[in-house]
Amino acid sequence: MGLRILIIDEDPTRAEALDEALCAAGYETVGVVDVREDVFAKMRALAPDLIIVDMESPSRDTLEDMRRITAEQPRPIVMFVDQSDEAAIAEAMRAGVSAYVIDGLNPRRVKPILDVAVARFSEYQKLRGELEQTRMDLADRKVIERAKGLLMKRRGLSEEDAYKLMRKLAMDQNQRLVEVARSILTLAQLLEP
Repeated sequence: MGLRILIIDEDPTRAEALDEALCAAGYETVGVVDVREDVFAKMRALAPDLIIVDMESPSRDTLEDMRRITAEQPRPIVMFVDQSDEAAIAEAMRAGVSAYVIDGLNPRRVKPILDVAVARFSEYQKLRGELEQTRMDLADRKVIERAKGLLMKRRGLSEEDAYKLMRKLAMDQNQRLVEVARSILTLAQLLEP
C-alpha cells in the first residue's frame, strides 16, 4: 500500500499536477490544503503518512505550521520550492522538513525524493527516541545517586552497601531501582523537621 499524502499548496493548478504525479507513482492523496487554511487542523483530520508542501518560497507561517506538526504530530515533510536561500533552508530544517527540494517538482523525481524523506524521518525519529531514553536514564541515575547518598549519610553505609540495600528493596518489592530511590527521597522529605 502506498503512502497517504497531504498536499499543501497555494496554487490549485500546481496542486492538481502534483496530485496526478503522486497518483501515477502509486501514492494516495488524502487532501489538498491551501496554505491560508488551518494546516494543522486539516493534517490532524486527514492523518496523512507524509506531507508535501509545494510553493514558490516558504513563508514564515508555513514554516511555523511545519514546526508545530513536527512537535505535536511528527511525520515526514517534503518541501518543493521554486526559489530559496540558505536562511530559508536552515529554517525549514529546524522546522522538521525531511527533504527540501529547490527548483520545483519534477514528476520523475517524486518517488526517490519521498523514499529519502521517509528514510531520513525514520532515522531522525530513532535518534530522537534514543536521545530521550538517554535523558530519562540520566535523570533516573541522578535520583538513584541522591538516594544512595542519603542512605550513606543517614545510616552510615558505604556506597556499595547503600546500593546493595536499595537493590534488595527493589527486588523484595518487585520495583525498579529508581522507584525505590524516589520512595527513599520522598520519605526523607517527609521526615525532615
